[in-house]
Amino acid sequence: MSSNSPVTVLGLGAMGSALATAFLTGGHPTTVWNRTPGKADPLLALGATRADGVAAAVTASDLVVVCLLDHASVHETLGPVAAELSGRTLVNLTNGTPAQARETAGWAAGHGIAYVDGGIMAVPPGIGTDQAFVLYSGAEDAFAAHRPALELLGAAHFAGADAGLAALYDIALLSGMYGMFAGVFHALALVGTEKVPAAEFAPMLTGWIGAMAAGIPHMAAQAESGDYTDGVVSNAAMQAAAFGNLLRTAEDQGVSGELIAPLRPLLDRLVAEGGGAGDVTGVVELLKRPA
Repeated sequence: MSSNSPVTVLGLGAMGSALATAFLTGGHPTTVWNRTPGKADPLLALGATRADGVAAAVTASDLVVVCLLDHASVHETLGPVAAELSGRTLVNLTNGTPAQARETAGWAAGHGIAYVDGGIMAVPPGIGTDQAFVLYSGAEDAFAAHRPALELLGAAHFAGADAGLAALYDIALLSGMYGMFAGVFHALALVGTEKVPAAEFAPMLTGWIGAMAAGIPHMAAQAESGDYTDGVVSNAAMQAAAFGNLLRTAEDQGVSGELIAPLRPLLDRLVAEGGGAGDVTGVVELLKRPA
């Protein structure tokens, strides 16, 4: 595709507006649509064209990017214009699940629409910066054809032809993020009970988390091989025995342990099933076969 090929963006919330801005500043004629038309006004000043309706919007470009509230709103918006989308590329950057992505891909295939699902790994102000990247999966030829435009949003990573893979990676990455945030929230609550300034504690917490994150590749290698006895430094039995102190301290300090408590029974189960001498990463196997 040429560097100035037209793009349509459906949905102008904070993220959709950021996507449209990136296309506009990258030199692409950009047609925009939102259920509330006034949200397009700032983009019109950048040169965007406001479509009067969804049908007019999708017929304006070969590349149609949708970023709406949820899976239901995507189908509610696109269902009536399936015929107009036929022969075009639909890139769905609405947050959703792998199953939802595969369902939408099946719907698109039935209407002759080249479908690419995506997961945005950035907040709206990060779109178009070096910190942003976007995961894509689905119709590889369509992705490749429009990659130059999509790279304007952030580094484009193609996960595979299975339309659900981008959403799977997206949710997995977000799960890691929220798990980290849970620990951070708990830590800040703990030190706050003794009036330790959060800003004073933050650099120590940041350094500690960074040091621990360096072990992720080793954990990944263990999970890949299924051998959790490789390179054990602090075995699961020891960690299970010590974990109770985290919960006792929380109770003593008047802090809820609900963010970290769910790990306790998993550690105990790992030890009970004979994994005490191995690494705590063995919990991965338990998560794949819930009790």
